[in-house]
Amino acid sequence: MLSTDQWSTIRSLVDWLDSKNGRSDAEITLRLLKITEEAGEVAQAWIGVQGQNPRKGITHIVPDVQDELCDVIVTAAVALASIVGNPEDVLTAKLAKIADRAAGLIDTAEETQR
Repeated sequence: MLSTDQWSTIRSLVDWLDSKNGRSDAEITLRLLKITEEAGEVAQAWIGVQGQNPRKGITHIVPDVQDELCDVIVTAAVALASIVGNPEDVLTAKLAKIADRAAGLIDTAEETQR
């Protein structure tokens, strides 16, 4: 069983993929492309929730979308951990930048409303 620590699990998945497929540039490319495939499954599930295809009707429920979104997150984390040795630090730094930018936008919106 994989660890419940998310980054330990991600590293285990990377190690498993490396042992099966190696880590060539071509393999890294496929890991990156896999993110797009998973994102397409999110879209398909959401279309199914909405019943947008009249021929098929409602084919999915919101938990299906949640599951697919988690697949995107894990797949992206595996890809990130495949190209950097410190994916936790990279993600933490990126989230800090996003939080700072969002805080500035929120502050600006609040000032505009006053």
